Amino acid sequence: MPLTQKSMRKKFLVIQFVFALFLSSKSNAQTADDIQNIALLLGDALFFSEQYIQPATDAAIYQSSSGWIVSPKKKERWKVTLGLHANAFFVPKNDREFTIQNSDFSFFEIEGAALAVVPTAMGNSNQVYLIGEIGGEQVRLETPRGVNQESIVYPYLQGTIELPYGFEFIGRYSTKTKLKKGYYQVYGFGLKHNFSQYFSKLEAKKINFALATIYSNEEISFDFLDINTAYGNLGINKLTSTVDTFHFIFSASKEFKKFELISNLIVNTSNFEYIVSGQKGEIEEIIPLQQTINSLLETIAERKTNVIGEISGRYQFDKFYLQSSFAFGKFANLNLGVQYQF
Repeated sequence: MPLTQKSMRKKFLVIQFVFALFLSSKSNAQTADDIQNIALLLGDALFFSEQYIQPATDAAIYQSSSGWIVSPKKKERWKVTLGLHANAFFVPKNDREFTIQNSDFSFFEIEGAALAVVPTAMGNSNQVYLIGEIGGEQVRLETPRGVNQESIVYPYLQGTIELPYGFEFIGRYSTKTKLKKGYYQVYGFGLKHNFSQYFSKLEAKKINFALATIYSNEEISFDFLDINTAYGNLGINKLTSTVDTFHFIFSASKEFKKFELISNLIVNTSNFEYIVSGQKGEIEEIIPLQQTINSLLETIAERKTNVIGEISGRYQFDKFYLQSSFAFGKFANLNLGVQYQF
């Protein structure tokens, strides 16, 4: 979205903020100028939050898309496979930072500069100061840091159970994986159906085809803006994104004795939502600020569609399997797993 459109949207939201804050205020202690400045500050926070977290939510899609198909082939009914996997997402350089300038802001200005390069949630730990004034006191804010990692690795458990008629149920779960300044978590489930079973010539040549529909939920959270004002802390020091994704996967494989080469085409559609959380600030005694800014964050909720390719190799020894998968598209993602088939 061009900056001019963002500026127009921000100005419109600020007007909404001013009225919302006047209506919700329970104290006469603050002046009209202070209320307006708080509204402008939160408009700036909305603008910054969108630039800061968007690369991380885009990356979360790739992290959750890889490794769903253990194998497209049909197994014996009620066969169970359990696996421990590790997923590694490689952070691209062009998504680690963005540029801000004073004209982007209605309340803040960059301390000692007209513009600055700051990290996204996927970036480094560099920080700059943004300054403004409320209630006759300076508001001085450190921009949030990124995870400062070349790759993001998280483990998860995945299991499958073969159902009648060539269907297979798939489930995945990870605990909250700690990142620098945040965490990541994913869970999901879905169904796969093998349709090469309907073609005996394909089965004879050990060629397998399957389609799968998967739902996954990703949650990614980062330390955000710790802002103190004359009216207390604003309580928006944690920014969380939840991503609901539906994956549609076409999978094909060829077996070579104990080795299976698998290729997957993944098309997914994702809904992104954002909230600020953490301990509420003292300003809540005057203004229900978290609730108000979360209502505004609904305006940057969005839906995205991605097309992702994946190549996977699976090797069997006895009842164990080793598998690696590489997903590619806008980003690159590596997945490694050890499975046991009952």
